[in-house]
Amino acid sequence: MFYRFVRYNLEAFIWLAALALLAFMNPESTQQTLCVWHYAGFDACPGCGLGHSISAAFHGKVLDSFNFHPLGILAIIILTIRVFRIFIENKYLLSQKTDQYVKDL
Repeated sequence: MFYRFVRYNLEAFIWLAALALLAFMNPESTQQTLCVWHYAGFDACPGCGLGHSISAAFHGKVLDSFNFHPLGILAIIILTIRVFRIFIENKYLLSQKTDQYVKDL
C-alpha cells in the first residue's frame, strides 16, 4: 500500500520538495548555478527569476518577489493547488483500488 501511495503521488512529492528547497534558499544569493542561460552569458533568466521570486515570497518579501518575477506568487498558488489536487484525486483512486482488492479476496 505504501509503494502504491508513493507511486501515485510522486509528482506531488517532487513539487513539495522543490517548494521546500526554494523556501530555504536565500533569494539574494549568487551561488553556483546550473542555469544554462547564466553560462551562456545572459544576465537575466526567466527561470532563475521565478525561483528567486518564489524564495523571496516564502521569506515574506512580496515586493522583492514581484521584482524578481511578477508571476512568482501565482506559481506558488498554482503548485499548491496542484499538490492538493493530486493527493485528493489519488486518495479516491487508492480507496477504490483497496475496495477492489478486498472484493477479489
